[in-house]
Amino acid sequence: MSTPRVVVLMGVAGTGKTTIGPLLAEALGVPYAEGDDFHPPANIAKMSAGTPLDDADRLPWLDAIGQWAHSRAGLGGVVSSSALKRAYRDRLRGEAPGAVFLHLTGDRALIEQRMKERKGHFMPTALLDSQFAALQPLGDDEAGVAVDISGTPQEITERAVAALRRLGD
Repeated sequence: MSTPRVVVLMGVAGTGKTTIGPLLAEALGVPYAEGDDFHPPANIAKMSAGTPLDDADRLPWLDAIGQWAHSRAGLGGVVSSSALKRAYRDRLRGEAPGAVFLHLTGDRALIEQRMKERKGHFMPTALLDSQFAALQPLGDDEAGVAVDISGTPQEITERAVAALRRLGD
């Protein structure tokens, strides 16, 4: 990757976006922005109560992430966002046309186990089914790659960097 790109780290809750994001940003030499930090308090409260967000809830959040990604165009950066639906990714690309998506994927049982082990996060495991129901994997025409989340955070990060390099070829 000769010109630094903005990488949107996507996937359902529990795939490790918050863990892998900073590691990936460090490996790429760019800043990291935590997508959860862009949620308005009402979204956090809704998810904490076990209620999935709807599209109207997500739009201001997606716009804020897109604005951050736009501000990093040509400079590079990594930002996390579930970006579960094609329409959400299209909205992010509308703000940051050069962004690429790195989809963290994995076995549902592994993801659920990781969600149960994490402490202090607002997203309950009860919402995992709604996340998988909403998920639309990257299309062949979308700039991005999928990376399996099995293994250690370092192994996942190494696979992610390699996949992004191949994407840049």
